[in-house]
Amino acid sequence: MDEKTIDKAAIARLAKALVFVCGAEHPTTVALKEATESGSERDIKTARTLFLRLKPGERRAALAMLEDG
Repeated sequence: MDEKTIDKAAIARLAKALVFVCGAEHPTTVALKEATESGSERDIKTARTLFLRLKPGERRAALAMLEDG
């Protein structure tokens, strides 16, 4: 996930997957939604950092949901 190549649609899909995996109030989910709305590099970088800090199983589950959809 490189902040220069990721687009808002991908961030939004990832946020939706994380709602299912981690919950709507999880800080990473909230950060991804914020990044989707603002599109600022700072918000995207914050969301990416939080995503990478998730447990490996949570990351894999979210990414698997993207592959299925």
